[in-house]
This record gives sequence, C-alpha cells and structure tokens, in this order.
Amino acid sequence: MMQDPLSAREVFYDGGCPVCRREIGLYRKVVHLQDVRWTDVSDPGVKLEGLARALALRRLHVRRENGGLASGAAAFTAIWRKLPYLRWIARALDVPPFAQMAELGYRGFLRIRKLWR
Repeated sequence: MMQDPLSAREVFYDGGCPVCRREIGLYRKVVHLQDVRWTDVSDPGVKLEGLARALALRRLHVRRENGGLASGAAAFTAIWRKLPYLRWIARALDVPPFAQMAELGYRGFLRIRKLWR
C-alpha cells in the first residue's frame, strides 16, 4: 500500500504528562504504527529540528510523511490515518467544519491537561 503523505512519520509528545504518556504507550503497541518515530519532548537531551521545545510541550505535534508539521487535533488525525479502523474518521476530521470542531475539543482537553502536569 502506498504511504499517505498526510500520515504521521514522527510524533512529538510530552512524556511528562501522565495522560499523554499513557496514550502514546497504547499507540506504540499498535502494529500499524511500528514505523512511527516517538519523540518525548520532555527529555532535554532530545534534539528537535524545526520545532521549539516550549511549543512542543504545549501541544501534540507530528511530522507528516510529506515533511510538514501538524499539531493538536490535526496531529491526531495524522496518526489515525495509519490505522485502518480509524482512517475514515481522520479523513472526515480533515474537512471543515469537522476539523475546527475537533480542534475546539482538543483545546478543551488542553485546559484540563494542565491539572495533570
């Protein structure tokens, strides 16, 4: 199968967030995501190309197969594009107004996430 250029190649996540760490731990076990690189941006020894650490710690980011960066809800859709059972949801969430609704939901999560740090 041909690589989807909008799917995730590398995921930048906050390993200091227990909820984020747990969710990424689940994704890492999925066979369809074995080719994804998982980068914990809370590790000060990790070098980040083209992404500021402070920004990476605030929101989930991915580098797509086409080299572009996506963050927030768009980052999740890039991950889900690799999963056969979620690919259709990812494609639907790429389309307005669903993309904006997903981003609003993600921003709501970010407000709650501060409590877990």
